[in-house]
Amino acid sequence: MNYLLLYSSTDGQTKKIILKMAEQLRTLGGQCDIRDLNNDKNFNLSSYSKVIVGASIRYGHFNKALMNFTKTHQKQLNTLSSAFFGVNLTARKAGKDSAETNVYVRKFLEKTPWQPSIVGVFAGALFYPRYGWFDKKMIQLIMKMTDGETDTTKEVEYTDWNKVASFTQQFFDFKG
Repeated sequence: MNYLLLYSSTDGQTKKIILKMAEQLRTLGGQCDIRDLNNDKNFNLSSYSKVIVGASIRYGHFNKALMNFTKTHQKQLNTLSSAFFGVNLTARKAGKDSAETNVYVRKFLEKTPWQPSIVGVFAGALFYPRYGWFDKKMIQLIMKMTDGETDTTKEVEYTDWNKVASFTQQFFDFKG
């Protein structure tokens, strides 16, 4: 099978997740084409068996490229077996890591004309030392308000890789 794996990543964690999914799909016999939604604009979805789209949240919003893509390709997306996953730090908390309980993913699904077959939510990563001054302070403030890590010397990866592997297997097995 030929899969298209699209991502929109701010600090690289969503890309890292997509690459891990591609690795797993390849071991299962799939061929993967990996593309960045922020850079690639021309997609011929008809040459793929299935599509996964992953996107990260920054300051409460997905990148506009995500909604633009889903609106432009809604007919094709809705006829393919497709999956969507959102990556955000809110998902680090129990009960905030599903499509029903994660406010960002829930709002996106309500607004998009695309109805993915499978939806997932993964916790991202916190890379304080890599952020500029403004982002570091803003993210630190948000983390303080949500009882998260505020030590700006730390990098913390919250992604549950077993959950990512299960999602990928579910996508691979889906016959929709």
